[in-house]
Amino acid sequence: MQEEKFKAYNAKSIRETVYWDKIPPDIQEAIIVVSHVLPFRVNEYVLRELIDWNNIPDDPIFRMTFPHKDMLSSEEYSQLKEAIENNGSSQVDGYVNDIRNRMNPHPAGQLSHNVPLLDGKPVKGIQHKYKETVLFFPSSGQTCHAYCSFCFRWAQFIGLEELKFNARESSELVEYLKQHNEVTDILITGGDPLIMNTKSLAAYIEPLLAPELSHIKNIRIGTKSVSYWPQRFVSDKDADDLIQLFEKIVGTGKSLSIMGHYNHPTELNNEIAQQAVKRIIASGATLRIQAPLIRHINENPKDWSKLWTLAVQLGAIPYYMFVERDTGPSSYFHIPLAKAYEIFCAAYKEVSGLARTVRGPVMSTLMGKVLIDGVVNIAGEEVFVLQFLQARNPDWVRRPFFAKFDPNAVWLDDLKPAFGEKKFFFETEDNQIEITSKLISVMSIPSDFNVSVDGLMAKDMLHETR
Repeated sequence: MQEEKFKAYNAKSIRETVYWDKIPPDIQEAIIVVSHVLPFRVNEYVLRELIDWNNIPDDPIFRMTFPHKDMLSSEEYSQLKEAIENNGSSQVDGYVNDIRNRMNPHPAGQLSHNVPLLDGKPVKGIQHKYKETVLFFPSSGQTCHAYCSFCFRWAQFIGLEELKFNARESSELVEYLKQHNEVTDILITGGDPLIMNTKSLAAYIEPLLAPELSHIKNIRIGTKSVSYWPQRFVSDKDADDLIQLFEKIVGTGKSLSIMGHYNHPTELNNEIAQQAVKRIIASGATLRIQAPLIRHINENPKDWSKLWTLAVQLGAIPYYMFVERDTGPSSYFHIPLAKAYEIFCAAYKEVSGLARTVRGPVMSTLMGKVLIDGVVNIAGEEVFVLQFLQARNPDWVRRPFFAKFDPNAVWLDDLKPAFGEKKFFFETEDNQIEITSKLISVMSIPSDFNVSVDGLMAKDMLHETR
């Protein structure tokens, strides 16, 4: 297949394309204003192949990639618009910073609780939240072929170094892993690691294949390229090299999972997108598909059942339906937990057993991945049934707990314990002390380092998720 040249557009260059005139003037204005706060990037493939320009602004892929006015409050929008029109650059910068700061740029304790230490110093570009899994953020992979308007890692893309996770090389990662034999899984993430050419990607991955890291069993790569630029696997000049790298990883005996971000069945409909899936799987890698449930984009259960069914047909594995994280313009995108559970169940019952590998709806909170497992009536009280699929404390995994039913709740800290309990089990002092101890061990904090339960965990273990 002939190589297609990748071409991306930002908030300024998009105005020079034929697509700009297809956008109504009020939405053009919103794109200009809101893109001062949130990152905007789209490419020719998304514009040409994925967006239905006869369905603007309601097309789901358009909603997924273009900013919208209601992502800001009416007051924020009007103030910022006026400052832009008056060329008040310092005033614009002030408004933009204020808005970004209130948007919870690093949810779930990514900066405060997940960054481990090596020889007493923070390890740049690494997060270690769960005992067996380490996240790695290579610096060359901290952008994407296009940006999702709901992205929970939007702070990576706004040019502020203090908000970025990135590592220029994998040497510190390798050294950290040598000291942590409990780690079995590496998730290479971003941004999008597959924005890199294959040579650069291999430079990060090949050190992980060394015999002294035999305890690393699984390598995962999180990517949206499967949707936004499937040419990466099929027709890019080094697409064959990429597939050969996948084969090399699998050939060492390690498992390779491509964590494909698909939000809508449209992203899997094109021939080249399906070719990408088949090439990934033919390499010996596994393709797992996951996405958040997003208002305006994929709240129709039939879209989910179509996505999961088509994925299984192509050989991929449905993995997660996430709840939209509490960051960025989440108020524009979030769906109440009760409604999310209804949507999941409606989609789940329409698919065969092969697609029922998917878990959801799941919140990735500071404490761990919390599954909404049901809404039931117990002893006359309507409650959410919840459980951890992953947790900072492995002993919490699969332990059911209950919250009062709240039709308006959108995140864990909107919920209150059921049955008259004052705290959830993981909020008790004993559990906070226990998880603090485990955290200190995992993060290699020196034993003489003064850590108080109050300061490190007790006050913000739950509430930092908002």
